[in-house]
Amino acid sequence: MKLGLVTYNIAMDWSCDEIIKKCSATGFEGVEFRTTHAHGVEVSLSRSERSEIRKKFEDSPVTIAGLGSAFEYHSTDEAVVRKNIEGTNEYVLLARDLGVAGVKVRPNGVNVDKGVPLEKTLKQIGLAARECAEFAANEGVEIRMEVHGRVTCEIPNMKTILDAGDHPNFKACWNGNNGETIDGSIKPNFELLKDKIGLVHMRDLGHPDYPYLEFIGCLKSIGYDGFCLAEIAGSEQPERIMHYYKAVWDAYQQLA
Repeated sequence: MKLGLVTYNIAMDWSCDEIIKKCSATGFEGVEFRTTHAHGVEVSLSRSERSEIRKKFEDSPVTIAGLGSAFEYHSTDEAVVRKNIEGTNEYVLLARDLGVAGVKVRPNGVNVDKGVPLEKTLKQIGLAARECAEFAANEGVEIRMEVHGRVTCEIPNMKTILDAGDHPNFKACWNGNNGETIDGSIKPNFELLKDKIGLVHMRDLGHPDYPYLEFIGCLKSIGYDGFCLAEIAGSEQPERIMHYYKAVWDAYQQLA
C-alpha cells in the first residue's frame, strides 16, 4: 500500500510544485487533485500544459494517484444527469493525458422526498456510473465512486450502487466515514465492498471513533496495494503534520 494525499483540505492552496516538494519531503508517494483547488489541474488545460504537468510528476517521486471530481448522478432531471456523465468523460480524457489511473466521482443525494423510491435512485446512480466506466475503460482510466452523501454513504447502499453498475472498471473509493462500524468493528461493512475497492481516503489516523488499525489489517488481508490518501485539515505547519501522519501510517502498517 502506498501513502498519498488528497488536496482537500491541507493542500488546497498549493501549486503542483509545492505539492511535489512537500510530499517528497515527508514520504507521501502520491496526490489526488480535487477540482477547483490551486494546483490548477483542470479540463481547461491545453495539450501542452497537460504534457508539462505529466512530465513534472513523472520526473518526481510523487505520482498523480487520481483526479477528484464532484460529478454526481442522482438528479431526477435527465439533462442534469447527462451533463454530469459528459463532464466525467471530459475528466477521463484529462486523466488519460496526464497518465492518471482513475477519476473519482460521487453519489450525493437521493429523491425519497420527491416520492422516488431509494432503490430506484441507487440503481440510476449505478447505471450512470457504468456508462462512464465503459467510456473510461477504453482510455485506461478507472471510475472510482467515493462512499459519500448523507444516505448514499451507508455501505449497503453503496453496494447496491456498485451492483447496479456491475462493471469491472467501476470501483469504490472507501472514505473512512463515521458510522461504518458495527459493535466497534469495521469488518462487517468492509466485507460488503472488499472486492470493489480501487482507492482509499483516510482521515485523521488518530481519530478515536474509527478503527484505522483494524481497517489497514482488512486492506492487507485482501492484498490491497493501491493508494491510501490522507484527507486531513489544513495547518500552519503542514510538513510537521505530514511527518506525524507518515509515522503513524508506518507504525500501523507494521502492527496490522
